[in-house]
Amino acid sequence: MPATTQRWRKLVYRGDPLLAPPPPELAAILDRYRGQRDALMTVLEEIQAHYGYLPRAALEYTARELRFPLAQVYGVATFYNLFQLNPPGRYQVRVCKGTACHVSGSPAILQYLKQKPGIEENETTPDRLFTLQTVACVGACSLAPVVVVNEQTHGRMTPERAWDALAHLRAEATGEVPA
Repeated sequence: MPATTQRWRKLVYRGDPLLAPPPPELAAILDRYRGQRDALMTVLEEIQAHYGYLPRAALEYTARELRFPLAQVYGVATFYNLFQLNPPGRYQVRVCKGTACHVSGSPAILQYLKQKPGIEENETTPDRLFTLQTVACVGACSLAPVVVVNEQTHGRMTPERAWDALAHLRAEATGEVPA
């Protein structure tokens, strides 16, 4: 088959997936804010609360349904650290970088938690179990250094204790016995 035929086959128009109405749960969120030009942040917060992140299609529907330029929707979603464009792991691991935690060893904990599973900050492990993040301060300075997993705070951590806590969660999630 000639190269030009293959090239054209790749460029065949397959329709616009956004021609269909948004899913009912997304439509319910968007319907509450129609005509409210100052509600974009609130809409994105609600979408993320529902899905756990901001799916691309949800952002596109938001732009279309609320009549915002798509660039503006993406601009807000990428400007603020609270928004996630990728699905988070089952466990969101947040290492505190506040002053008390920093001087007590949180940089070493962060480095260890990046090295062991081979991910960087704001990345998720391939098995979608852990997402590694940092936070400015969790307000638990007397427990420094602190690692928060989902909503559970772990204080006086060391790199090894932090990894052991994650290994325990992995074992629970997979049904394995921790090593």
